[in-house]
Amino acid sequence: MILNQLFDKIDQVRETANWQAAFGPPQVVEGKTIIPVAQVSYLFGLGFGSVLGPEAETESVGGSQGGGEGGGASTKPLGAIVVTPDRVYFEPVLDMGKIASFGLGLAALLLFQLSRTIRLVLGRKASRAVR
Repeated sequence: MILNQLFDKIDQVRETANWQAAFGPPQVVEGKTIIPVAQVSYLFGLGFGSVLGPEAETESVGGSQGGGEGGGASTKPLGAIVVTPDRVYFEPVLDMGKIASFGLGLAALLLFQLSRTIRLVLGRKASRAVR
């Protein structure tokens, strides 16, 4: 049955979803121990279907049943834990996508405000010339 297959897949993921999926092996660089850190997400879905009612008894339908399953995993680097002889700290990864999105949004806002200002200035000059 499809439900049993889904549970089997969930069990397989459970076996691989351990701390090593989020924390990479420590690396020693220039006297510092660096431990990579990531966000790991797992998603699963399941669906069933069947035909009920008088249509199910016709030969063309034949008491139809259906089902489906799906799943996925994603990993996003967050940064690294840095261990030195003096201290331990977390060094985050810069998300360039977020920085670029913020820059584009700011540029769009500035262009919008500039266009409104130019329209207002030109509109006042045109109304003064008509008088």
